[in-house]
Amino acid sequence: MPSPFPGMDPWLERPMVFPTLHNNLITYLQAALKKLLPRGYIAAGANRVYADPQLKREPDVGVFGPETWPAGDGSAAAAFASAGLRAIEANAVSDPIEEPYLEILSAEDDRLVTAIEVVSLANKRAGETGRTSYQQKQGEYRAAGVNSVEIDLLRRGPHTTSVPESRLRASAPELDYHVCVTSIELPHRHFVAPIKLTDRLPTIPIPLDEGVLPVMLDLQTVFDRCYDDGPLADLARYDRKQPDPPLTPEQQAWAEGILRAKGLIS
Repeated sequence: MPSPFPGMDPWLERPMVFPTLHNNLITYLQAALKKLLPRGYIAAGANRVYADPQLKREPDVGVFGPETWPAGDGSAAAAFASAGLRAIEANAVSDPIEEPYLEILSAEDDRLVTAIEVVSLANKRAGETGRTSYQQKQGEYRAAGVNSVEIDLLRRGPHTTSVPESRLRASAPELDYHVCVTSIELPHRHFVAPIKLTDRLPTIPIPLDEGVLPVMLDLQTVFDRCYDDGPLADLARYDRKQPDPPLTPEQQAWAEGILRAKGLIS
């Protein structure tokens, strides 16, 4: 089933749904680029790994002596107690997070040419590790002279892409989403495609080496394939859930009109 909306689907921004869209977009972006890239370039998946303090598993035991161990139950705890071992609380354990993104590499020397990022929920949570990790990566791209393409399909959270927010808002005050392209050929400028909820997702240039023409990637076609081939239609739950974050009243009326016309809500 095709997406009911002309561009981004706001029902897919919910925290329980967007990670699926994020990961599927990376997969289908890579497939699309494989067909577009000229000889000598490769689109490869990569992972940024970090620990998220929000996902810490707290240990089950506190700091206590052997007298508080359970006894006579045959457990490891009882065996440790009988050996006179003292229990000391461990640091909370944080599960590592792997956040996929894309790299376009030079096939000749494996050099990183362009990074393609789909901004995640963790990247847009202020003060958290996922955001810090993302911002560090932005700095590394700039320092290394690597092109970047940042796709932000989230209305929630603080501004995250490389373009300064004040300049972005001055240029496109009513945007809901956007794409930011930073090219090594023009390092003092950012090229932005502002996107409203009612817009089709844009066709964007993917920069390569200096003197090599960018390839043009139809982001809407990639999004449509994600929707058609994956579980997003079922995860959206148009009849039971509301967009998160909420839409404006005007946007809500527009969206519900589309869903009602397509028989997805009554």
